[in-house]
Amino acid sequence: MDDAVPLAYYSGDGPVPAPTTLARTATGLRPVINATGVILHGALGRAPLSAAARAAVDLAAGTTDLELDLRTGRRDRRGRTALAALAAAVPAAAGVHVVNNNAAGLALAVAALAGRREVVVSRGELVETADGFRLPELLVAAGARMREVGTTNRTTLGDYADAIGPDTGLVLRVHTASYQVVGFTDSPAISDLAALCADFEVPLVGDCGSGLLHPEPMLAEPDVSSWLGWGVGVVTTSGDKLLGGPQCGLLLGRADLIDRMRRHPMSRALRAGKLTLAALEATLRHPDSPVRQALRARPERLAARAETLAAWLRRAGIAASAVASRALIDGGTGSAADTNTCGCRRGYATGVDQAAGRTACGAWGFGCVGAELPSAAVALDAMIAAPLRHGEPAVLGRVEQGCCLLDLRTVPAELDPVLAAAVLAAATEAGAAILTDAPTEPHSTAAADTVVTVSGSAVVSGSAVAGASAMVSGSAVAGASAMVSGSAVAGASAMVSGSAVLGGVPAVAGSAVAAADMVTVESMAIPPTAVADRRAP
Repeated sequence: MDDAVPLAYYSGDGPVPAPTTLARTATGLRPVINATGVILHGALGRAPLSAAARAAVDLAAGTTDLELDLRTGRRDRRGRTALAALAAAVPAAAGVHVVNNNAAGLALAVAALAGRREVVVSRGELVETADGFRLPELLVAAGARMREVGTTNRTTLGDYADAIGPDTGLVLRVHTASYQVVGFTDSPAISDLAALCADFEVPLVGDCGSGLLHPEPMLAEPDVSSWLGWGVGVVTTSGDKLLGGPQCGLLLGRADLIDRMRRHPMSRALRAGKLTLAALEATLRHPDSPVRQALRARPERLAARAETLAAWLRRAGIAASAVASRALIDGGTGSAADTNTCGCRRGYATGVDQAAGRTACGAWGFGCVGAELPSAAVALDAMIAAPLRHGEPAVLGRVEQGCCLLDLRTVPAELDPVLAAAVLAAATEAGAAILTDAPTEPHSTAAADTVVTVSGSAVVSGSAVAGASAMVSGSAVAGASAMVSGSAVAGASAMVSGSAVLGGVPAVAGSAVAAADMVTVESMAIPPTAVADRRAP
């Protein structure tokens, strides 16, 4: 690919203005560029708001007609325009209500519909979230008595039927988004469970959780409209997940059940604020949110952006490579004991090497059940991760197998110049730039200092890159040493794919190869002069 660089990458005027001085002093929050590849990053506040939602928040921050009918001068229902937008977005719902988050919606449903009676729920759905929230504790706190049915891996329709009785307040169905039970499992179809509850005249409440209001073909996630169509009486879900709106809990379903919850005394304690209602309405009326854009980003376009950004960084004297990546919908967040430098749960997108996590916990590590999306990233030296987090704006990537990856699926395209400037500043601070002074325009980089990737491993031709150390796409380079396919290369000696080193010459697949003439990755011999601009598949 041509290494021509857009002028915006090194012009003085970026497309996104820095926060105002007042904003910097008024709050301790800092703007962060999410380059982790986790679209709904809990530690970063989940869904970023759209431009329309931000404009609505700005308007609502002043004095508005939140609970006033300006035509008559009388008090009116709070947030009526937001509720109307939600009802219009989900025609299958006869009633809608909004509270401050999804857990609040579930607590309100239990308190209003079950009271001190039993809530029938499967043992396999007694979830605990990454921040320590436990469903059984919420049910008890809401005043209900929990009636567990089935087992961890199997719950049948008969289990529910046997448990429903005069003391049953409601039946609860929970989407277990944070984990999966596979193998010998069973659970009744939602439509069958809804029919059973209708026969017993017991409300069925479903915690959908995903934030999808309608089916999304590319995602295997439940949606509100489908659950309502299958007969669920009330569905709760989150506004700040796949909907791409503010943090809030959405309750949709039968008008009589929604009205009972709206009139319950706890509803007043859980109501959403005016800024939330404004952002929610704007998100519903203008659904092209950053989350939607990230989900639908074309992999080939992401790859082209990664190539352009990596090319500019190399010309600026920074070892960088465009590599293939995998993004996640939701990586989960944990407590302080379970998190590392990027603030995510152990596993995907944490600030430590993930090789051990993938070995023990599957492809993406602990607690990261969710759809994977093909993506593209810029691979940098791992030592740059901390300076990036400390910069202005802060940049959060992920450290994986010894390199810092900046996944572009979660970075809006208009922020690419800002990201490039942030990397340049962080590299200068970390001493990772090859050039003595930070350049103001692209510079050529010698072939001997080019980092490329082949089959997920780094090939470093000639000498160490980026000061004393570079870590790129799963391989480490430090001084005259390099890790290639999990093997050490030091001086003229190399251990490649478990092969023995004899007399300073590496043995590759049983053949002797001169160390000065070849760089070997996974038994693939590539002359150094031929790898100056190769990329990982």
